[in-house]
Amino acid sequence: MSVQPMGELQVEVPSGGDPAASLQPSAEEKIEGRSLGQIAWRRLRKDKVALGGAIIAVIFILIAIFAGPLTAWYGKTPNESFPDLIDGSTTMPTGPFGAASGTHWLGVSPVTGQDVLANLIYGARTSLVIASLATLLSLLIGVTLGLIAGFFRGWVDAVIARTMDTILSFPVQLLSIAIVAIFQQVPSFLGLSGTPLRFFVIIFVLGFFAFPYIGRIVRGQVLSLREKEFVDAARNIGASNWRIMSREIAPNVIGPILVYASLTIPNNILNEAGLSFLGVGVPAGTPSWGKMLADAGNYFQVDPTYLFAPGLSIFIVVIGFNLFGDGLRDALDPKSRR
Repeated sequence: MSVQPMGELQVEVPSGGDPAASLQPSAEEKIEGRSLGQIAWRRLRKDKVALGGAIIAVIFILIAIFAGPLTAWYGKTPNESFPDLIDGSTTMPTGPFGAASGTHWLGVSPVTGQDVLANLIYGARTSLVIASLATLLSLLIGVTLGLIAGFFRGWVDAVIARTMDTILSFPVQLLSIAIVAIFQQVPSFLGLSGTPLRFFVIIFVLGFFAFPYIGRIVRGQVLSLREKEFVDAARNIGASNWRIMSREIAPNVIGPILVYASLTIPNNILNEAGLSFLGVGVPAGTPSWGKMLADAGNYFQVDPTYLFAPGLSIFIVVIGFNLFGDGLRDALDPKSRR
């Protein structure tokens, strides 16, 4: 072992070694930088409740996507009737628990004798399609208007903000019921008719009246971000307004957008079920959890199984998405502490 002078600093260098090697940190001493996504994932995976909600949401999505193969494996199709399991005098299923058996795991529905599980599986697809597209529509409108209002401020911000306040003042549920009921009497619109038209109207109503919520969130975030140093630096090097909004500001509002989406999907599932329950949702012949609840309301005192199945499905899916959304919000917020 020898000692080599380095100005006023003396460093011990192993004999025959490289003096610079002693200045390099060891593998244990190296500090690895982490991105925001990695930090959020480390926080999220510690939240067991949020991960449980995420598992429920993923299972629901997979069931909706693979509804066809699942019902084919199960051996039943939605709207397929089994009249031999219905008592002709009472129109109720024969046997306990809605005639549940190894062939019909959740029994059959009163009057029509349709397999409950097959309709539940396809009802998940109906709920996912409507809830996802309605959420996407509200994100497209709300994020765009929120970015524009927060970045340009002035009269642009005033017009957009007051428009969102006006929309928020409407009784959304009553207005949604009225609009959907009106389009029930319209044979075609924008080249759509029948079931596609009904889906389009429901998605538009749910998505359009929800965009002010995310719009106000994004607007508030952008008002703060536009004053940051990195935005001033981008403006000083000649970046256009579009580039600043799309490349500098928009990535910094991804967190609130993801949280909003995860919490809005279950809300839209409930709204679609509510519209179908009231008879102004999806058309007849389309499996829907809300329609199953509406039908079960006439027979729950005699056959509670038919009410229990769709009601429990809605409860599990909604609470799963909400738990995941809460955990995602905590993971993306560096100031939050559990």
